[in-house]
Amino acid sequence: MQPRLREPAKPMREPLAHTARASRIAGGEAPAWIRWARDLGIAATAGVFLALVGAMGTSDMPLLTRLAYWVPLMLVGGLAGHLVSVAIARIPLARTNPWVFGVLEAIILSIPLTLMVWGYTNLLFDGDMLPPALPYLFGAVLVISAAMTAIMMLASQPGRVTHAPPAGATASPVRFLERLPPKLMGAAIYAVSSEDHFLRLHTSKGSDLILMRLADAIGELEGLEGAQTHRSWWVAREAVESARREGDRLVLALKGGAEAPVSRPNVKALRDAGWF
Repeated sequence: MQPRLREPAKPMREPLAHTARASRIAGGEAPAWIRWARDLGIAATAGVFLALVGAMGTSDMPLLTRLAYWVPLMLVGGLAGHLVSVAIARIPLARTNPWVFGVLEAIILSIPLTLMVWGYTNLLFDGDMLPPALPYLFGAVLVISAAMTAIMMLASQPGRVTHAPPAGATASPVRFLERLPPKLMGAAIYAVSSEDHFLRLHTSKGSDLILMRLADAIGELEGLEGAQTHRSWWVAREAVESARREGDRLVLALKGGAEAPVSRPNVKALRDAGWF
């Protein structure tokens, strides 16, 4: 489900022996319980939201009744969605195409969830929903399933990637280099990190701040091999010296002494690309 980062034209230098051992530990995916907790947290939040807005004609019910209706439904739906996503991930086309993955998950998930919602609604409200309502109910469940699938996929999406030109190709100017302050001109960029409304530039000549959004900076960093390792960090691949775990966190040690965090959705993508 996660896009694979492009392999570089030349391999990174060999890490030290202790770094290699740390990398094998750090390169793993987040523990299963963390992924389950994240998915269920998103599902519970969605249940509270649907209760507050009175989705699917429930606005006339007391708030506590709506919460008792929507939160359990969304939690069970979150559990079912996790299991369905594991099954769909075994399909080769779905693994490589997020659109196929999302469509399949939403449709497959909606079939059992429609029957579950129908049964739970009749249980909670004394059989108010008759079988002829099932087609309408399927459509409503499909819309919610599609929205939840999209949210879950976005939560698991790795950061943006920038690429160096292929070997032998003419390199285009890296636009971001024009933004370097005078004291950093000509420096190698190791990383760019967000600090409030500013960006801190970590380079071979030291660091400095400029006023810019990280999303815009990543667009201008195209031409350098790197990746957004965290919502607030972009890191140049050649700047990475080692990787280590700090509890549940993965941290990249960079040239110049800076340390960049790696968010969970990026761990597998960076590991598969050989960053550590």
